Amino acid sequence: MHTGAGDIGPILTSMFEQAPNFMALLSGPRHRFELANPSYLRLVGNRDIVGRPMAEALPDALAQGFVGILDEVYRTGEPYTAKGARFAMQARPDGPIDERYLDFVYQPLRGADGAINGIFVEGADITERTLAERSQQDSEELYKSLFDAIDEGFCIIEFLDGPHGPDSDYIHVQANAAYTRHAGIPNVVGQKLREMVPAEADAWVARYGAVLRTGEPIRFQQELVATGRHLELVAVRIEPPSRRQVAVLFHDVTARKRAELALAELNATLEQQVAQRTAELMAVEEALRQSQKMEAVGQLTGGLAHDFNNILAGITGSLEMMSARLAQGRVSELDRYITGAIGAARRASGLTQRLLAFSRRQTLAPRPININTLVNGMLDLIGRSVGPEIQVETVGSAGLWTTNVDAGQLENALLNLCLNARDAMPDGGKLTIETSNRWMDERTAQVRGLDRGQYVSLCVSDTGTGMTPDVIARAFDPFFTTKPIGQGTGLGLSMVYGFAGQSGGAARIYSEAGKGSMVCIYLPRQAGEATAEEPAAAEEQEPPRANGGETVLVVDDEPLVRMLAVEQLEELGYHVIEAGDGQSALKVLSSARPISLLITDVGLPGGINGRQLADAARTGRPDLEVLFITGYAENAVLNHGHLDAGMHVITKPFQMDTFARRVKELIAKA
Repeated sequence: MHTGAGDIGPILTSMFEQAPNFMALLSGPRHRFELANPSYLRLVGNRDIVGRPMAEALPDALAQGFVGILDEVYRTGEPYTAKGARFAMQARPDGPIDERYLDFVYQPLRGADGAINGIFVEGADITERTLAERSQQDSEELYKSLFDAIDEGFCIIEFLDGPHGPDSDYIHVQANAAYTRHAGIPNVVGQKLREMVPAEADAWVARYGAVLRTGEPIRFQQELVATGRHLELVAVRIEPPSRRQVAVLFHDVTARKRAELALAELNATLEQQVAQRTAELMAVEEALRQSQKMEAVGQLTGGLAHDFNNILAGITGSLEMMSARLAQGRVSELDRYITGAIGAARRASGLTQRLLAFSRRQTLAPRPININTLVNGMLDLIGRSVGPEIQVETVGSAGLWTTNVDAGQLENALLNLCLNARDAMPDGGKLTIETSNRWMDERTAQVRGLDRGQYVSLCVSDTGTGMTPDVIARAFDPFFTTKPIGQGTGLGLSMVYGFAGQSGGAARIYSEAGKGSMVCIYLPRQAGEATAEEPAAAEEQEPPRANGGETVLVVDDEPLVRMLAVEQLEELGYHVIEAGDGQSALKVLSSARPISLLITDVGLPGGINGRQLADAARTGRPDLEVLFITGYAENAVLNHGHLDAGMHVITKPFQMDTFARRVKELIAKA
């Protein structure tokens, strides 16, 4: 078909302008732009290029060698084709660089004389496709590197319809290098299951077929009989289900399986030996415990015998001297022997109180207190006790919780700890008393021998000689001491230990030889506010006498104690009824005789203890005040450290004037 030039020109122009590919017409050896379509102009940043040589119009193309290629095409007349050529386009010298990837052709044009007189440029911008392909290639390379780097075996299987029915076989489409190492089968890709392990195929198809049908992942162990490997496997379906593929990750657990089997066999044969050995060890441990118990009892009784012999020597010696002086008529010299005997008796009382504290059987009078207040009130006493060479510092926690504790016993414990710290610093040093709130979880509490919960801690630390581990292990034992003979009883720390335990807490030692020590008392938090200490009653010169008509029932199975109590009360004007056991006392209480106060020992013979007697008495006399006299806080009297209303305790031994005042106070309440 022939078309006139006048008809084809507008069509060609329109095609040139609207073409999606970029086009340009260059003329002469300097490659001057004669034409450039909009796609080409967009490619070069809409620069003014028509009528200008390429080296001048596009200096970035010159710098990247494109002008040199044009020169070669113009010289040789050979077309040049590029695929994915990189063109870093910079529209302005100081502007950003736009990196593009191009497919293009430089086509030389010849004139009527056959000589090259221009070049036609045509191409496509494939930047987006190139970047997408590179991204996909990077992802595939990353996937492959990870795929091959996985230590576990990995494969993808694709189900096939086989002679046994739909999805009755599968082929391995991918597998990593670790597949061979774990499964023991090389070159698995392309192999079908029923060709690899025909005898086991049904079992494997059943496992993975369920994953393919349901989409539920599974984790299981199975033996690959063909290679004798035990495998632990995880299988998941690859979506969508139409792909009919399952991914499997696995590793060889043969060594573990063999070890488990060997261990099971060993256990079967060792059970009897272990039982026998356990019985032997338990027997040895029991013997060791008995030995340690006897050693502790021996140490305790030895210490008791030593200290009480000294005390008894003072008491009996004083009494013998009093008897001798009375026989000689030298009555004026009796006072110092009486004073000595009473002093020795009080030392005996203090010793028993410390022993009761260690055994957690002392009588306590707990009340809600703030330990910061107690510590502040003792600072002057502590300072005088430890001496000027010791620097005393307190670190009291702000917002310290309240704790329910016997304030007097806690003061005694704190003073004991401070004196021990002083003795550990013979050349002076620093003593720190610190309080804090402690919230202990299960593990922290268990380490300290406590139940989980909230506690208040009182810690005394020093910069002294410290303790070795073997000393720490025995520090709370009664009568154990590292001090020279005559400088300590060995009951101070044991008293602190027992007091803390009886108060529902614990005491612990933290120390290292040469680096000082810290002893902490942990006491349970008490809900509510601290109560103020009741002011002590003004000491009277003489015990208070009865008002007249008051009757007191005294019950004690110890004749000497009962006699002293009765005589003291009768001297003060009380009418006193006495009984030696609970049954006799019940007869008196069942009568119509008026009784203002019941005073009873706790441990009574005849099947009725003091607490049972008090409860029986209150059945008919509900307002009767009761005073228990006891050597220790027996469970028969105390209910978790508390007494019922109207019941009171006084601990043996007691001073008779103190006893008289207590009786007067209780009768006044009746």
